[in-house]
Amino acid sequence: MMNRLTGKTALITGGTTGIGFATAQLFLEEGARVIVVGQNAERVAHAGKALGNGAVAVRADVSSSGDMTELAERVKEEFGRLDILFANAGIAKPMPFSDVDETNISDQIAVNLKGVIYTIQSMLPLLNNPSSVVLTSTTIIEQGMAGMSIYAATKAAVRSLARTLSAELAQRGIRVNSISPGLIETPIFSKLGMPAEAVEAWAGELLGTVPAGRFGQAYEVARAVLFMASDDSSYMLGENLMFDGGMATI
Repeated sequence: MMNRLTGKTALITGGTTGIGFATAQLFLEEGARVIVVGQNAERVAHAGKALGNGAVAVRADVSSSGDMTELAERVKEEFGRLDILFANAGIAKPMPFSDVDETNISDQIAVNLKGVIYTIQSMLPLLNNPSSVVLTSTTIIEQGMAGMSIYAATKAAVRSLARTLSAELAQRGIRVNSISPGLIETPIFSKLGMPAEAVEAWAGELLGTVPAGRFGQAYEVARAVLFMASDDSSYMLGENLMFDGGMATI
């Protein structure tokens, strides 16, 4: 155990499943105190129990500025300050562009873009100097993928935020970077609103586009996020880390 995060406090949105949960587990192992945030009360309760000591699980909706303001007040009360913010919450609603409707657009923008903005804005007064902010984007900002137009556009905006916020917050000692995972085995696939067989068939098709020849694992992404969150990456800001088995590059 390296204890790279001893004495640090981290907040992770979308922290009850998948990449967020795996990152919370790793941060705890590395000595951090961790607050995980999710919008499903049942999953929040389950994550809190599973993570155990050193972790607090809170139900809040990142797309609600009111929820995030309340969360910031609670974090300030219970933890004081933050050293790490992992804005990871996101949703995907694949749909052919010709069928995209108001709900599809507004839902994805609300969580994937506004959610990241509200998360960072609300926690900004609590972030230490120095501190690290990591945003979750996606590999498909670097390549076109049919049916993912709105999702990819929101995640491209997130990658852009890592740049602009770095320019704005560097003076405060706040580093902002983004990570762009590729095909990772997480529950997001089961939340796509598609029949299981359709998801499996689509995943099989996509797998053929990954040079590494396999899906990534949430714990692998967590290790990369640990690097970005810790002092190991102290000279890195405004960067986007592709983490996709070579999918967008090779």
